[in-house]
Formats: sequence, structure tokens, C-alpha cells
Amino acid sequence: MTATTQRPRTWLVTGAGRGLGRAFAQAALAQGDRVVGTTRTPGAMAELRETYPNSAREILLDVRDATAATAAVDKAARIFGSLDIVVNNAGVGFVGALEEIDEKEAREHFDVNLFGAMWVSRAAIPHLRANGGGDLVQISTLGAIGSMPMLGLYNASKWALEGFSEALSSEVAQFGIRVTIAQLSGFATDWAGSSMQFATPKHEYDGLRAHIFGTSEVPWPTVDTDAPPTDAHPEQAADALLARLAGPDHPLRTLIGDDAPDQAATAYAARRDSYGTNGTFHWPT
Repeated sequence: MTATTQRPRTWLVTGAGRGLGRAFAQAALAQGDRVVGTTRTPGAMAELRETYPNSAREILLDVRDATAATAAVDKAARIFGSLDIVVNNAGVGFVGALEEIDEKEAREHFDVNLFGAMWVSRAAIPHLRANGGGDLVQISTLGAIGSMPMLGLYNASKWALEGFSEALSSEVAQFGIRVTIAQLSGFATDWAGSSMQFATPKHEYDGLRAHIFGTSEVPWPTVDTDAPPTDAHPEQAADALLARLAGPDHPLRTLIGDDAPDQAATAYAARRDSYGTNGTFHWPT
């Protein structure tokens, strides 16, 4: 059944006011579906709501609040009378060595990147089950396969996201609910800009920061906004996700981004090599 012949589906997209979330919402609306997007800033979806007045809605939500997340999901299901696809996109980046990170920063980061997705997913399951099934999409990253110095907290939150999502996929398959973990490479969003958070730096890590990021200064110096982006446009990620959800096969994980397969292969090879060559553990050839 094609998108033009099936009934319009209802999407819930968290973090839909900008970046990847906005691209996912716009792509779904453009193919005739309906979107309820969550934002933290009133009016962040104003342009989409003006373009699609009958099919775009906005809900204010801080995904860290479990009670508010449940209320937002329930409201999203009521707006158009159903819920078919939930995209947990809201998330932030974080730069800091472990020694630089305080407890409050670590807990707040996990509240957004891990627990926010858990609360939204938990609230969505009854609605998807009542609807006969649907899709839960977790926006992950290639940083959930490997790791990078100074991004350990971010890596940890995404590894945890994938761990609970993999278990969740087996829990809800009986209800016709499919879980998709979308591992994205780099796209031209503000993830490394206003969405990036930083620990208070210690001078002992200045050299490592400069080696990895090209500067020891944090927050990073303001980038040239007039320079052409070096990463792919978020629309490409949205198109890839829609194609993945419309396809006949539904594997748990999907790679999104032209360079994603090579990066994933490198990360998995590094994990394999981390076992070393001694001992009784041998990888099959």
C-alpha cells in the first residue's frame, strides 16, 4: 500500500522545532501524513503549522518530565484520533572528560537522551497497541557503536538508548509494534552548536581537546554561519527514514548517511580488535 492510497498516519516527533526533528516532521507532512511535534520553545513549529494548517500541531514538552511526557503523548493521540509513528528525536550533545563532568550534568544529560526517550516510548505503547501496531523510532548515532574521547557521556547515553530499545523491540513485537534504531552519521544541524553542552574544562585536557576538536576552548568559538555546511542536509536523513519505514523489511537497526556504513564497519572492527589476539576467544572468518 502506498502513501497515496493509505489513510494519513499520525506521527509524534519530539524535538520537532529545528534540525533533524523539523526535517522528519516536514517530510511526513509533505507525503500527506499528520504530525504532532513537541518543542521546548512556543511557536518553534509556526512555519510548518502555517504551511500545513490541517495536519501539523505543536505541543510544548520537556521530555525529562515523565508525567508531562505521558500527558503529551496522550494529547497527541487525541488530536487526530490515533497514533501510528513515534520518533524520539529530542537529544543533546555533551563534551567533557569524565574528570570534568559533575553529577548534576551527567544526570541531566541522561534525563534527556535516555530517560526522555524511555518515558515517551512507555506512554506511546498503549496507543500503538490499541491501534493494532505502529512504529517506535529511536534516533541514535554511530556514537552508539563506538566511542570518542571527550564524548564519553554522550556515547554512554546513546549506548543505553540502544540497549533498552533492543529489549523493547522483543517486548512489543507481539503487539505489531516495530522498533527502529536509526544510527545517523553527521548532518548539518545545530547539534554541535546551540545543542552542544560542555563540562567546565580542566587544563590537563587542553591538549586532547585541541587534538580532537582543533581548539582547547570551550564552548567552541562561534563558527562562520555563512560558510557552506560540510555535512549532509537533514532532508536526506528524513528521506532515508521515510523510505526505511515504508520498506518491506524491518530490521532493528538502520544506518543513515552516505558515510555511515564505512564508519560503522570501522567502529565494529575496533570493538572486535579490543578483545586482543590472546586467549581462547576467536572471531569466525
